[in-house]
Amino acid sequence: MYNKRGTHFVAYVSAQERRSANAERPSPYITALKTKTMKAIWNKQIIAESNDTVVVEGNHYFPADSINKEFFTPSETHTVCGWKGTASYYDVTVSGETNKDAAWFYPDTKPDAKEIETRVAFWKGVQVSE
Repeated sequence: MYNKRGTHFVAYVSAQERRSANAERPSPYITALKTKTMKAIWNKQIIAESNDTVVVEGNHYFPADSINKEFFTPSETHTVCGWKGTASYYDVTVSGETNKDAAWFYPDTKPDAKEIETRVAFWKGVQVSE
């Protein structure tokens, strides 16, 4: 199913999952709220772990307080998404190796993305799994 713009897959979560996320309604872009413990691993180190991730466009967004901050350094990089807003990035450094812009978050999202505001997602070789 597609949203009114015809661009994103829509899979609404259950009412129980919405309540657990303290959301009045899910965004049409949110595909799942996960309660299984998920880990983000890079360079053999767990850099984030949570049983409260939100999946958007295949990416798990971790709560900001679930990342191990000692591995994260703010980056100068910013990108813009038409429906989420402006993303800020972190470099991830583990055992002396830096993965530039390997994590991103939206400090101030647009209305359809409020469920992921301040949450952190990963790419560039960071493995996210149960």
